[in-house]
Amino acid sequence: MIKVNDKHLITKIDYKAYENKVNKIHKMIDEKSGPGNDYLGWEKYPTNFDKEEFNSIIKYAKYVQKNFDILVVCGIGGSYLGARAVIEAINGLHNDHKPEIIFLGQTFSSDYLHEVIAHIKNKNFAVNVISKSGTTTETSISFRILKTMLEKKLGKEGAKKAIFATTDKEKGALRTLANKEGYVTFNLPKDIGGRYSVFTAVGLFPIACAGINIEALMEGAKQSQKDCSKSSLKTNPAYKYAVIRDYFYKKGKSAEMFITYEPRLVQLGEWFKQLFGESEGKEGKGLLPVSATFSTDLHSLGQFIQEGSKILLETTLFIKNPNHDVLIPNDKNNLDELNYLTGKSLGFVNEKAFQGTLKAHEEVGKNPNIVLEVEKLDEFALGYIMYFFMKTCAMSAYLLKVNPFNQPGVEVYKKNMFHLLGKKGY
Repeated sequence: MIKVNDKHLITKIDYKAYENKVNKIHKMIDEKSGPGNDYLGWEKYPTNFDKEEFNSIIKYAKYVQKNFDILVVCGIGGSYLGARAVIEAINGLHNDHKPEIIFLGQTFSSDYLHEVIAHIKNKNFAVNVISKSGTTTETSISFRILKTMLEKKLGKEGAKKAIFATTDKEKGALRTLANKEGYVTFNLPKDIGGRYSVFTAVGLFPIACAGINIEALMEGAKQSQKDCSKSSLKTNPAYKYAVIRDYFYKKGKSAEMFITYEPRLVQLGEWFKQLFGESEGKEGKGLLPVSATFSTDLHSLGQFIQEGSKILLETTLFIKNPNHDVLIPNDKNNLDELNYLTGKSLGFVNEKAFQGTLKAHEEVGKNPNIVLEVEKLDEFALGYIMYFFMKTCAMSAYLLKVNPFNQPGVEVYKKNMFHLLGKKGY
């Protein structure tokens, strides 16, 4: 499903020099013997996921679709980015799908929270709160407000039928509350961290509520698991991509720009940034993941990319065939001088913009470019793509000799914030 095109890297990579390292790390992943191995549950999840819970997700998603106009997904980081990336990639940015999916719990912004409350207060809404612990501050504040709104509007009994909790199976504040109140619950597996959780109920429940085919999504992930299950750099596209990233990092590149040519993939870029940034950014190491949408961002970042400091490795995910295309009409006055494009499709123009940009950035800009080629974007392809990135990330982080599955640095801002807020013990 993904072709890793390495013909635009400027420098040729000696893949053979990486074979021993890759083989050792592959064995470490497969046998769960490396740092953070207790969070490798995602690696075979597309094959061994809980089928009973999967069917329950489909059942309750249909219930939400039938009974509510809005689903508010309340989570932060890995608890919402994967779902949002899939929903926008498949359903687009402007649609009439019911229920409307709104994301909350990922910010302290009072203006944003006010906007959401004003939008939903007179509408029929349900809530999917997602937190392993139930004490994540941004999410917990938003959920407390939403829970209060629902109980005031529907009463305790009505509210519990509109709240769905995705959390730890056995313990934590949210599990305790859900058991006490009688919410429908889904499990967040102990051996899967948030940024690797899109194929669990964390991602699947809101994705299914949005009317997206989660069976096809999982089938794509399953195929990707199979294709990325061997250590050979000739057959495993994820490991090949990981090696390219490692090579250029060690050659002095400090940032990787993840590029798409589709606005509906902006949130996939946000998910990509968390996945790689939180997994690799440790011990003074790692490529800084940034994202851009072309041709839009060529009018703001293009000058830097072309002639600025040479810090970038560019990675383009290019979808070769759009799901829908638009033809350019003729205009008799031709004041915009576009009649040479009459009858051409925007898909054709977009592809030529990609090819022209690639040539410019490689040959003149002297930036190494990886192209990840995908024929068409649908649920199957997206499941394949996201699992591919997760497998890449595990290999890439281990090549850097860091634990891909922890995030110790994230706690520093929290401790400072809690102290300033006056929380006991800080």
